[in-house]
Amino acid sequence: MFALVTWVIIIVVLIAIVFIYYYNKFVILENRIQNSEAQIDVQLKKRADLVPSLVKVVKGFAKHEKEIFDKITKARSELMKSKDLSQKVKAGDQLQGFLGRLFAIAESNPEIKSNSNYLHLQQELAAIEDKVAYSRQFYNDSVLDLENASERFPGVLFFKLFGRKKMDFLKIPEVERKMPKIDL
Repeated sequence: MFALVTWVIIIVVLIAIVFIYYYNKFVILENRIQNSEAQIDVQLKKRADLVPSLVKVVKGFAKHEKEIFDKITKARSELMKSKDLSQKVKAGDQLQGFLGRLFAIAESNPEIKSNSNYLHLQQELAAIEDKVAYSRQFYNDSVLDLENASERFPGVLFFKLFGRKKMDFLKIPEVERKMPKIDL
C-alpha cells in the first residue's frame, strides 16, 4: 500500500512538472516574440526620428523636389500613427522606399553628397536599416520557435490546453519580392 501511494505521488509530481515546464516554455516564447516586436518598433521609431533631419539637410540643396519631401512627411506620419506591428512594418517599408528616392536625389547632387551632416545621417539610417532587418529576423525566428513548440508532441496538447494562440510571421510584400530591373 505504501509503495502504491509513493508511486502515485511520484506520477502526480512528474505530471505537475511537465505542466509547469510547458506553461513556462510557452510564456518564455511569447515574451520573446513581444520583445522582438518591441525592438522592431524601437528601430522604426529611431528611423522616423532621423527623417526630419535628413529631409532638412537635403531640402536646403534640392528645393525643387517638393513632391518627395511631402511623400516622406506623409509616410513618416503614417508610421507614427500605426497601431499594430503589421501597420508599422508596412508604413516603415513605404517610408524606406521614399528615402531611397531621396538618396537618389542626393547622390545626383555633389553638394549634398559631400555635406558632412548628410553623410552622417545616411550612415545612421543604414545602421538602423540593418537593425530593423535583424529585428525582423529575430521576430520570425521567435515565431518559428513557438510554432515548433506548439506543433510537436506533447507540446501541441499543452498549447491547446493552455489556450495559447499562434503568432504570424512578418512577410515581405509581394511587390518587394520581385527582382528589380537593372539597365546598364
